[in-house]
Amino acid sequence: MNNAKKQTYIIDFDSTFTQIEAIDELAKISLSKHPNKEKIFSEIESLTNAAMEGKLSFSESLENRIKLLSANVNDLNKLISRLKKKVSTSFKRNEAFFKSHAKDVLIVSGGFKEFIAPVVQKYHIPLSNIYANNFIFNNQGDIIDYDHSNPLSKEGGKVILLNELNLEGDIIGIGDGYSDFQLRESGLIKKFYAFTENIARESITQKADHITPSFDEFLYVNNLPRAISYPKNRILCLVIGDIPDEATAILKKDGFSIRQKQSFEEKYVADVGMMLLGDNEKIDNEALRRANKLKVIGYLGNSSKKIDKQICTEKGIVIFDDEKQKKNNTLFIPKRMKDFINSGTTHLSSNFPNLQLPKIEQSHRLIHIHKNIPGIMARINTIFAEHEINIMGQYLLTNKELGYCITDVNFDYNKKVIADLKKIENTIKFRILY
Repeated sequence: MNNAKKQTYIIDFDSTFTQIEAIDELAKISLSKHPNKEKIFSEIESLTNAAMEGKLSFSESLENRIKLLSANVNDLNKLISRLKKKVSTSFKRNEAFFKSHAKDVLIVSGGFKEFIAPVVQKYHIPLSNIYANNFIFNNQGDIIDYDHSNPLSKEGGKVILLNELNLEGDIIGIGDGYSDFQLRESGLIKKFYAFTENIARESITQKADHITPSFDEFLYVNNLPRAISYPKNRILCLVIGDIPDEATAILKKDGFSIRQKQSFEEKYVADVGMMLLGDNEKIDNEALRRANKLKVIGYLGNSSKKIDKQICTEKGIVIFDDEKQKKNNTLFIPKRMKDFINSGTTHLSSNFPNLQLPKIEQSHRLIHIHKNIPGIMARINTIFAEHEINIMGQYLLTNKELGYCITDVNFDYNKKVIADLKKIENTIKFRILY
């Protein structure tokens, strides 16, 4: 008998499921030709932020924002089109989770069902699991008010609603604002996760049980099915020396945890996963040997006399550098680093077999780096056969020293295969990409 406790996931909409605040965006649409639009936009944005930070009651904020809107049905349709394009990146990436857990997910928002439902229903969430406010329209289709009897229109509305729902089992909340934290404060939910992919409100993150920079992180810590095996926000990327802001921005935008330093500090040796180095920067050989989590180095210059390529190769660390110091490589190098972490592509690496890889769908990508010794590939495939693994694609390139093997496998596989692959003699590094 399965005695596992039922879990329900309460997810906010604005700045959580989507990247933006929908009411603010609706105002930009409806007031686009208004002579005082900038002043009104600013007022609405201030009211939104004050409520999200707990400085103004939600009911007061909502009432004042709706009065300023001057919107109609046509504006709503435009908003819905925008919102569908603005679903948070990590939510979009994990559509499969919602498909398999649709009955366990509730969207609970102080926003409005008229624009929330068309967006989240694409992610398999039934209308019955969407709790939000409702607009009131006149005969011309203008928004003239909202349903004041709806508990979500009131201060502490999410608390009122959950008391009414009387849900069983463990309830976990994820959101970015004060109304989400109120659920934790009330004791109605077991844990509150502050979602910071789009906005981080210090007044909220300080009170959260866990800060989750992406939905991947939320799924990871709760041991739930996810599109990638390890959240990118957990991969520490050191940026050292004279690095242009636009180069750092490429890695930051992709979700890596960035630390900008003037030198390679000892305290980061054990945990660093990526490094982007300015020209003339050096890495001590001993530190390099002890950097066991380091996967890739990008160097904005010629690294040949600054980084020991042999040590990197022996440890399975990929190097992308800029030997000819081309101007475009300021952006090219961090993009290569990103592509390696995301897909395993080593194209134009200076020490690895050059392999360009396609993106994969509905599978996991396993990367096995080993010494180029006869028989290892046969051993890898013997292990896959022993575990009855369905191989969807496989790629192998070698150079004088290394074998670089990529295997795409079906999601449903015995996790013992990972331990067995790591135990193969002459294995240098192994990781699951997705």
